[in-house]
Amino acid sequence: MGDNAKQLYGEYRHALDEKSRLFIPARLRKAFKKGEKLVLSRGLDGCLFLFPQNEWRKLEDKTKTLPITARDARTFTRHLFSGASLCTIDTQGRIPFPSPLREYAEIVKEVVIIGVSNRIEIWAKQKWENYFKNTENKVEDITEKLEEFRI
Repeated sequence: MGDNAKQLYGEYRHALDEKSRLFIPARLRKAFKKGEKLVLSRGLDGCLFLFPQNEWRKLEDKTKTLPITARDARTFTRHLFSGASLCTIDTQGRIPFPSPLREYAEIVKEVVIIGVSNRIEIWAKQKWENYFKNTENKVEDITEKLEEFRI
């Protein structure tokens, strides 16, 4: 994504349309090339991840280095890859939303879409609001711990 990755930020609220497609906000769509393949997958914390294919490949390459003998590595890769779906943004700015991924994220209609650096996260509206409320007062403590990662 190069310099365009700077555009994957912000919080947006939308709803699935009658055919269970999700509108991707214009500001986030600008980060992708026309016709670019994207990967929609189960994420963490109950959300979905939407990666540009090149960023997905980087993650995939990292997971290939995990030992197959490690139970946690197998569990993580199964979680991430088993529900992954290749998609493109249509001319109206929408992506299809497979039923198993909607069920995993508990998305019925309203969603919150957030840009998170190299990916988009898609949350059921109520789940996002609960997550944010429960973590908002922990950010300062977490920030102190991030010094270990040199952030």
